Amino acid sequence: MALTQQKNSLMQGSALSSGPAASTTDRLVTIGVEIVGGILADYRGHTAIMLWDGTLAHGTYDAPCTAIFREPGALRDLILHRDLLRLTESYLAGTVDVEGDLESMFDLKIHLANLDLSLGTRLRLLRLALRLPKQTSTGFNPHRSTGRAIHRNSQVSIAHHYDVGNDFYSLWLDPERVYSCAYFSSAEQSLADAQHDKLDYLCRKLRLQPGQTLLDIGCGWGALALWAARHYGVSVHGITLSKAQSQLARERIEKAGLEEQVHIELLDYRDLPQDVQYDRVVSVGMFEHVGIKNFPTYFGTVRRVLKPDGLFLNHGITNETGWKRTPESRFMNRYIFPDGELTRISDVSGAMERAGFEILDVESLRRHYALTLRHWVTALETKQQEAISYSSEVTYRLWRLYMAGCAYNFAAGGLGVYQVVAGQRHQPQPVPLRREDLYQHN
Repeated sequence: MALTQQKNSLMQGSALSSGPAASTTDRLVTIGVEIVGGILADYRGHTAIMLWDGTLAHGTYDAPCTAIFREPGALRDLILHRDLLRLTESYLAGTVDVEGDLESMFDLKIHLANLDLSLGTRLRLLRLALRLPKQTSTGFNPHRSTGRAIHRNSQVSIAHHYDVGNDFYSLWLDPERVYSCAYFSSAEQSLADAQHDKLDYLCRKLRLQPGQTLLDIGCGWGALALWAARHYGVSVHGITLSKAQSQLARERIEKAGLEEQVHIELLDYRDLPQDVQYDRVVSVGMFEHVGIKNFPTYFGTVRRVLKPDGLFLNHGITNETGWKRTPESRFMNRYIFPDGELTRISDVSGAMERAGFEILDVESLRRHYALTLRHWVTALETKQQEAISYSSEVTYRLWRLYMAGCAYNFAAGGLGVYQVVAGQRHQPQPVPLRREDLYQHN
């Protein structure tokens, strides 16, 4: 329902009410307006706040984004617990809604996180919040099993995220099903074209040649494996821990007639045979699941399976602080990536060097990921009903919130993503003296 229609409907319903019920509603709305005013007195961001009866407590009706408290208890929870994760869980439960550009709402998160109220104001807001009714039960349990006991990068943890359903992902990914950032020539380029450019850019960075062998760790639905085999004539061994991804990847390979060149296996990188080696190794979007303590095992395994004159490309998300317990990290570990951990690019490159790699090339694609995520969010929102039918209302809300939040953080610089190309230290490096070849399309 459009926001204007929703406002009119809510206000009409309020006008029809009378007597004690109307008096109670008016009292609760007055409390709500006072609470919002106390919290957002100095807020000048893009988000408007609407209460359960259609009253606009802050902002304007034409704001880019409107957060709607569907019931007083959601506002009560926010004040009593002062935990942004509780606000997130109210959104997942449907007692808070967001209309408009969800990404722009995250400047409200910054305001709330930095809010410094006087003791008197805090006590006043607390007393007001206690006069609001408790949040009703929706059947949604935000404190369900979170995966904290899951082993990092295990099949169980990967399934938690990637086995939501191939049909669900196909609604908003590009036709190649690339679930990592694209490589844009401009903000106007289509997502499909930018993902093609990214796949080819990876192959050029790896300096792939016909007849070489490529190990793709965390191969997803097989997009890079198919591209490298079809356009560069290499033999690819793709490994993943997602049954849903591996099944679809094999179907795509069979349809392309590339069974002799591409082999997809449900396999943990730690279980790669001791005697196997590859000309090239690539990992795109899997690194975030490894866990910082497991860097020596991860990079050590890659170095073991990489030929002395080979190249390794690691494409992964980083942050600017290292992994800390914050509302964002608790949300990600509870609902999105049970085993996810991020750290700084300096920590990543240091771990690679300690494992015996020489860093040959480092490139930030941070701005590209913000553009990619905005494409994904728009596509998901456009196909909301299909997404819900393939998964659930909660899953739709989860992915919408998670991707919009990531877009905000990539744009703001709190998150980064780097492609790091490395070779074995003290070995011949199969790269030219200059980088012109990276920008020559086939």
